[in-house]
Amino acid sequence: MTRAVYLVDGARTPFIKARGKPGPFSPVDLAVQCGRPLLMRQSFAADAVDLVILGCVNVVADEMNPARVAALRLGLKDEIPAFTVQINCGSGMQSIDTAFRYIGLGKADVVLAGGAEALSHSPLVLRRGAVEWFAALNGARSTTDRLKAFTGLRPEFLKPVIGLERGLTDPITNLNMGQTAEVLAHLFGISRREADTYAAESHNRLANATKQGWLKDEMLPAFSRDGE
Repeated sequence: MTRAVYLVDGARTPFIKARGKPGPFSPVDLAVQCGRPLLMRQSFAADAVDLVILGCVNVVADEMNPARVAALRLGLKDEIPAFTVQINCGSGMQSIDTAFRYIGLGKADVVLAGGAEALSHSPLVLRRGAVEWFAALNGARSTTDRLKAFTGLRPEFLKPVIGLERGLTDPITNLNMGQTAEVLAHLFGISRREADTYAAESHNRLANATKQGWLKDEMLPAFSRDGE
């Protein structure tokens, strides 16, 4: 038999506009800036947390398992388990669902769960030819071999693959996210006007909620390391 599960509190950081360059926050930066004040305003101590689950699609290389990195930066006990879930755009929701199951089955009492994303930190990926060229250059033992390998350098090696673009492309159908959205709209009979009307209504609701102050406890400010 499962136990009753309660969503005690929640918070998020504001969205910022794309700048065409890496933003001031990594996924863990955002998780910590959101998680710290959230934990501080609870009636229980942070040590009561049994588990940390974080949804993250674009995990950056220096924050592998961002849930663990975030937990440590939040000052939680070392022995508290922390793991990251990834199911593309549903990653944050999956973390909540997983937390629900852990608590419901009696495997945890208090779980800190959520999602964090910083897509501007998506990597630029070397093309296959460039990777093979670097491997050949690294494997060269003599000066002659190095010079021979160096002659294999091609101009296209200097043009990396945009990691975010590749990540948003389905590897089975080779359709990007925008194209798959068009397919779904066709399958479910959703017109462009209906989609735009729904999107506009969502923005209007957010603007009204912000104006009414309904989000003042939910939306927390975020500051970069250089004070931005």
